[in-house]
Amino acid sequence: MNDTGVARKQHRLLSLQQELLAGRVINKKEYAARFGVTEKSIQRDLDDLKAFFAEGRDGREVVYDPQMKGYRLTRQEPTSLTNSEVLAVCKILLESRSMVKEEMFPILDKLIQGCTPAAQLQQVVALIQNERFHYVEPHHGRRFIESLWQLGTAVKEQRVLRFRYSKMDGTLCDRVVEPVGILFSEYYFYLAAFIRGIDRQEYFDNPQDKSPTIYRIDRISGLQVTDEHFRVPYKDRFQEGEMRKRIQFMYGPNLEAVLDRLPTSRVVGHDHRGYPIAEAEVFSGNGLDMWLKSQGDWVELEKSGEENTASACSDPAHGVQ
Repeated sequence: MNDTGVARKQHRLLSLQQELLAGRVINKKEYAARFGVTEKSIQRDLDDLKAFFAEGRDGREVVYDPQMKGYRLTRQEPTSLTNSEVLAVCKILLESRSMVKEEMFPILDKLIQGCTPAAQLQQVVALIQNERFHYVEPHHGRRFIESLWQLGTAVKEQRVLRFRYSKMDGTLCDRVVEPVGILFSEYYFYLAAFIRGIDRQEYFDNPQDKSPTIYRIDRISGLQVTDEHFRVPYKDRFQEGEMRKRIQFMYGPNLEAVLDRLPTSRVVGHDHRGYPIAEAEVFSGNGLDMWLKSQGDWVELEKSGEENTASACSDPAHGVQ
């Protein structure tokens, strides 16, 4: 092929590539007539373009579409979040109030940096600015994001864990467990794990219950991922999605959970039995009354004028420590 022929071929290849990138379908007969060559020449050009796109990393390829009776380029799957998706994720994170500012804000900043162009980035910043300014941290005030990866790795590799755990009543206990899953619900991350070295008949309210114990991850300290492995048959594997449908995490007289659910709440004293009394400023409506009543005997609601006060007054169930 002489220099003129090479130049013509390069011109055809660039033209065909532009057509494919523009989403058009290449019909060999039509494009052969357009360039004044045979259909075999167009086929060779398409074969060259197939090889070119196959070497790329975006997953696109040149394919024959029988319905369109021609060749087209498959669409590139998006590998980053759209601006709308970034905004949605930022809103969800802020609403979750699951992390202290030192962990929450860097995640938000990294998400927002994915917005393009710059004007859209600034728009997302403006849309979440007020919520970010008034962000209320969880009352536990602890950083735990790094331990999430350790726990997730231990679950995947089925490694035994050792840690010290602070129960809802403030007492500390040492645990050796077989971790099987990580879950999230209403402000808190949880570890699902089976306890080792404990007599179920003596320790559990329901020894026949084969479900794992649930631990709040922010209450775990002194975490050690051991080299000891455990085995769980595939048929008995823990399924976070299924358990998430069936378990309610926030229950019992957990004052911290009440304060986290109602950011404006504060403890104003104690009743005659020593149970804390909390007050909260909320917008009018039945939402708060419905939530308080859903807590059953664990919360007592008292009305004084237009203000509501509540006191916690029962013992926790066993499943969540």
